[in-house]
Amino acid sequence: MGSFILELVVIVTVGLLITTLLRAFVFQPFEVPSGSMENTLQVNDKIVALRVIDFKRGDIVVFADAHRWLGAPEEPGPGRRALEFVGILPNSSEGHLVKRVIGLPGDRVSCCDELGRLSVNGVPLEESAYLFSDPSGQVKPAEKPFEVVVPAGHIFVMGDHRNASGDSRCHLQDVSMTGGPAGQGAFIPVDAVVGTVTMIMSPLNRIQWFETPDAYAAIPPPTGPAPAEGEIVRVSDGC
Repeated sequence: MGSFILELVVIVTVGLLITTLLRAFVFQPFEVPSGSMENTLQVNDKIVALRVIDFKRGDIVVFADAHRWLGAPEEPGPGRRALEFVGILPNSSEGHLVKRVIGLPGDRVSCCDELGRLSVNGVPLEESAYLFSDPSGQVKPAEKPFEVVVPAGHIFVMGDHRNASGDSRCHLQDVSMTGGPAGQGAFIPVDAVVGTVTMIMSPLNRIQWFETPDAYAAIPPPTGPAPAEGEIVRVSDGC
């Protein structure tokens, strides 16, 4: 009996160690906390973020709240924190956000053309494949005009449910926490990205894999080097 218990303890310990290593270096589970990515992601969906060095325009990413868009995070209890650490429970997303990458360093992102579309480096994006549509079937890429150039080492992100997403558009006039020009908090440091969302793993009726949308294949590279600070060329009140 004693040898059985010892063997069981060893198996459980090794299993937890493997899970912890996978979570630290390969993937991390998260739980979607809001409707900002509807209908691509629903509230309480359990998603998997693959820890990768590189990602592309159009990918969905999870990132740490480097600019405190969410305010001061609330810490979960020690029990849940321990289960999140070993990967048994998904990260409760306190202090993390999930959005779609629209602009990479050096990209010029602007809104909107005569058809109401976003443009990246002068090329309009056809986003109907993933944007939230209201009951009438209308899809709104954005409502307020803006134009920015993404700084080096940063990305510009937006939610798929544009009317319910406090994303980069909404922070283009924020006062910088570092004392720099206003609006720098709209750009997310690449170092804050935890990983690319590769799949919904729960609930079972929503399991699906994600790939980069075809709409981004036509976007050309930036015409020049990325600036040291984000350029706010044009901005409107609100988002």
